[in-house]
Amino acid sequence: MNAIEVKNLRKEFKAYSSRSGLKGAFRDLFTRNYKIVPAVNNISFSVKQGEMVGYIGENGAGKSTTIKMLTGILTPTSGQISVNGMNPHKERERFVRTIGVVFGQRSQLWWDIAVQESFRLLKKVYKVTDEQYDDHMQHVINTLDIEPLLDKPVRKLSLGQRMRCELAAALIHNPPLLFLDEPTIGLDVLVKLKIREFLKEINEKYNTTILLTTHDLSDIEALCERVIMLDEGKVIYDGGLHDLKENLADGKELHFQFLEKVDLPAVQAATSSLPVKWELNEKDQVFIATVENQDELISQVIAAIVASFKIKDININETSTEEIIRNIYEKGAVEVG
Repeated sequence: MNAIEVKNLRKEFKAYSSRSGLKGAFRDLFTRNYKIVPAVNNISFSVKQGEMVGYIGENGAGKSTTIKMLTGILTPTSGQISVNGMNPHKERERFVRTIGVVFGQRSQLWWDIAVQESFRLLKKVYKVTDEQYDDHMQHVINTLDIEPLLDKPVRKLSLGQRMRCELAAALIHNPPLLFLDEPTIGLDVLVKLKIREFLKEINEKYNTTILLTTHDLSDIEALCERVIMLDEGKVIYDGGLHDLKENLADGKELHFQFLEKVDLPAVQAATSSLPVKWELNEKDQVFIATVENQDELISQVIAAIVASFKIKDININETSTEEIIRNIYEKGAVEVG
């Protein structure tokens, strides 16, 4: 069963422009010039129940606009949406009880009251029974380590503390689908790790579907096996993160450190018969060989260097996901074999 189904989804906005001069300003009072700009441009995708999917793109690519349509905040210009078997706009009251939403820049907690009072209000909004609340939320509170924060007003919490409480608030009604829009923005490493572990746990325990938008690709790598990549309102890639790295990585970098003094021409000469590009990090005295991602070629380069020099250390580094995605946006298209 699909938790989310999107077909030919489109959202257009009017972009107004001002005329120049006093006469132009006067005319603008009565008629405005504008052009239609598509923020989301006829996209289609589906997400299965229990999947954790990364929804990524540069600023202005259409990520947040898509999330707002999927959660019923915005109405599409055209296209079809089905989320948890419902239309988010037409079955609003029933629909919101089946989703949880965390926007990294916005709060669903009341600023001046204690966290637990916000939880109690949300419990009534979602019509959660005392038994359901106690059974589910105690686990959430313990796992996110927010018990000491429950009596504090939200305004007195740090960003990391507030985000953990926001996540707990989104799960009060134990929704089958969770939308996360930049949930770890500005957080330190330890808080990020705690949130990631928690998301994995609820996905495994409750089969919770998670759609995650973020600029932090380490979140995507830690949580999602599948990514949907957006550029200028269009889907340019939808598939496995592993496939993306396997097929689009430019190659591998072999980092060598030597026990003796070696210069760049010497290592180039040792591998002159092989297709390898060398550079030297003079600060750390690390020689970097860039080669295609072929096991045999990598072995040949290492063998040639080991036979010619005394080695102190060798590291094999893959092209990072961040670099792969940056290259994709520069090229403007994705072709995965």
